Amino acid sequence: MSKVLVIGAGISGVSTAYALLKQGYEVTILERHRYAAMETSFANGGQLSASNAEVWNHWTTLFKGAKWMLKHDAPLLLNPSPTWHKYSWIAEFVSNISNYKSNTVETTRLAISARQYMFEIAEREGIDFDHVTRGILHIYWDKHCFDRATKVNSLLTEGGLDRRQVTPQEIASIEPVLPEKFYGGFFTPSDSTGDIHKYTTGLARACQRLGGRIEYDAAVDRIDQAKRFRVVYTVKSSHGETETRVLEPDGIVVCAGSTSRQLASMLGDRVNIYPVKGYSITVHLDDDNAQSAAPWVSLLDDRAKIVTSRLGNDRLRIAGTAEFNGYNRDIRDDRIMPLIDWTRELFPSVNTNHVVPWAGLRPMMPSMMPHVGKGRSPGVFYNTGHGHLGWTLSAATSALLAQVVSENLPATSRSAA
Repeated sequence: MSKVLVIGAGISGVSTAYALLKQGYEVTILERHRYAAMETSFANGGQLSASNAEVWNHWTTLFKGAKWMLKHDAPLLLNPSPTWHKYSWIAEFVSNISNYKSNTVETTRLAISARQYMFEIAEREGIDFDHVTRGILHIYWDKHCFDRATKVNSLLTEGGLDRRQVTPQEIASIEPVLPEKFYGGFFTPSDSTGDIHKYTTGLARACQRLGGRIEYDAAVDRIDQAKRFRVVYTVKSSHGETETRVLEPDGIVVCAGSTSRQLASMLGDRVNIYPVKGYSITVHLDDDNAQSAAPWVSLLDDRAKIVTSRLGNDRLRIAGTAEFNGYNRDIRDDRIMPLIDWTRELFPSVNTNHVVPWAGLRPMMPSMMPHVGKGRSPGVFYNTGHGHLGWTLSAATSALLAQVVSENLPATSRSAA
């Protein structure tokens, strides 16, 4: 049986491990944290959103970024201090503007196909993740933004998405707690929401039930390539002691989020992922009034670039913003306050005195397309760089990656042969 090492136990890593285990591989996952799903898969916006498949490679994104550069609470914030990584990424981002339409359509198709994989896995493995299937409603405050959204909608429908235009009156009927302030909207009934952390940790346990091995607190130090791979990593014990260990897998799959770029360089590949920070707050709905005043239908406010997800009866997730500031994980008050203020403006009866802030680094490729496939060296593979759609796309990209692995590294190992 071929031995495959998966690096990373976020949503992409455990989804990849699961797909490989189902195909008969012997799988080990190395995760540098003590538990699965402790970085970008911890507290994202919670949307499973084919309706948010539009890639960002558009001139309007650059214009808005330039306009907002000195506004600390802007939806998109670029730290102008120069680094080669940042500006090489931006240059490649600009070069992909010509692929805006085709990549948006392809991302939509991928997101739609991912649903079936994921829902079947959740049912098969009995994973409860506060799944809410009431659709996603995109809301627009003015005609200009609504007209641009109409053009985007044509690309989403070309990709196969059932998404319809709705009037202000229909918005009120779809989500009655919203104020009647909007010019119009678009509604996608087939989209849904849930708790990514619950899903990912549940899938990690499913991997272990299938025979997969997960080593936590395990940081990769070096990867050597000769006749076979030699992965040197350090494991931290619960007492704070460290131990150096070695694995010699037949294949390696990098699913390490924003650190995939560094791991790829160890393997002789260039994977130009940039860490784009996003923020969220989890509002605890501690009383009946707050629970009845909070929305159940998932929302995306295009003007503020903010999304919502209802996580069961007593939690509301509010998420948004994009910050280009390197590998900085600081939770900034001036980035959290717009999320709180937005919640208070639209849902004034929701008490925000019990709010948990969070920030995570989205691993983004300049094309806004996930990096899925082979590396330069035989036995090296990648399933990473999903950006703001990691959860939405992961089940489909993992199935694609498992197929690539099976075509290049048969389930019967070289050593067994």
